[in-house]
Amino acid sequence: MRPRAKYQVICMNRRRYSISAMCRFFGISRSGYYDYVNRLGQRAHDADLADIIREQQEKCDRTYRYRRMWEWLKRAKKIYRNPETILRIMKKYERLSEIRRCRKWRQMGQQLHKYENLLNRAFQADKPPRKWVTDISYIHTGQGVLCLTVIRDLFDNSIVAYKTGTNQTVNLVLDTIRLALQREKKVAAQLHLHSDQGSQYTSQAYFDLTKEYGITSSMSSRGNCYDNAMAENFFSILKTKCAFTDIRLPPLRKPMY
Repeated sequence: MRPRAKYQVICMNRRRYSISAMCRFFGISRSGYYDYVNRLGQRAHDADLADIIREQQEKCDRTYRYRRMWEWLKRAKKIYRNPETILRIMKKYERLSEIRRCRKWRQMGQQLHKYENLLNRAFQADKPPRKWVTDISYIHTGQGVLCLTVIRDLFDNSIVAYKTGTNQTVNLVLDTIRLALQREKKVAAQLHLHSDQGSQYTSQAYFDLTKEYGITSSMSSRGNCYDNAMAENFFSILKTKCAFTDIRLPPLRKPMY
């Protein structure tokens, strides 16, 4: 528990318990507590700036990280502060971005097939289509949660195909692969399709489809998002830049051959 939270608990219970006893219990000094009490009636010198940050975070669904907030304050409000100051205020008033949080790996469903990491973080391709990466993610919109799956070509980092749905099903993944193959009329025999270890990509249906089209599957190591960084990066940018109430996906790449 942070010292500020401890001071708040003591202040709320000061009529029920001894302040000295509560300070000993929380391991804080009485002088620190009384200093907090004396500051309660005073508006902090950075409170006005915190209010501006709060209003902007509410408008953008808390997607601004501190550097982007710093840029916005300079451009839109003509407020010039050190970026570290903006970070401190956002932490103090709990206005940090709510995106790009680290996710714990967890297994969903039975894993029937696993594949070697053939991509091995070599995120460049000398020609299309040699290396594709794919992933599936949730997108929060004004109308509810949208499931989006994409396939990205590492030759030019363009989106070859994408599909949306209401659930993260294996059929959504398979339909995206079929769409990509329909659009790309000529697919190289050496095509590698890289994914994470999601249950959709370890399923029998995924195995059967990739074998049918002669696609070589590649897979990230367990719980390592860096192995599929180019797909993760696309979703990260999309969730940061887009207004979720009016989401706009990038146009599909025109077939290059």
